[in-house]
Amino acid sequence: MKITKTLSLLAVIGLLSITMYSCKTKKVIAKPTPAPVEKPAPVEEKPAPAPAPEPEKPAPAPEPDFNFKNIQFEFNSDVLKTASFPILDKAVAEIKKDPTAKFVLNGHSSAEGSPARNMSLSVDRANSVKSYLVNAGLNGANFTVKGYGESQPVSSNDTEAGRMLNRRVEIKAN
Repeated sequence: MKITKTLSLLAVIGLLSITMYSCKTKKVIAKPTPAPVEKPAPVEEKPAPAPAPEPEKPAPAPEPDFNFKNIQFEFNSDVLKTASFPILDKAVAEIKKDPTAKFVLNGHSSAEGSPARNMSLSVDRANSVKSYLVNAGLNGANFTVKGYGESQPVSSNDTEAGRMLNRRVEIKAN
């Protein structure tokens, strides 16, 4: 029994040594672990940029208003009333917007006096306005003077208020 035991023991040792020898020679091939797959970060959808606003076009300059009325005068005179100065100053500002524009200065009078005197007075009044405009820096060659005397009243000559309105010069674009 001793021999069987010894033989069994030798058999077990042999088996163990064979197993150990074969394990040492076996190379364990490790399967590479797959690299973690990185998912691309979700692309944030940005709204399309709003189209750049078109630069605002400058508003076209308003057309100058070249028609001025109510330029008043003293009785039987070509002297401007002081109330007419703001109207004339506005006319100068408007006319300077287009220095090449041509104008007619229409002089008028009330019905007091002779037709010849009223015609002369209406021309003198138009020339008085022309002088004011030229002194303000405008080109005198752009103005034509006309006198109408008492022939084109804007109000009745029966009252003083009406006659005052008829003693006038009107600036009209030519």
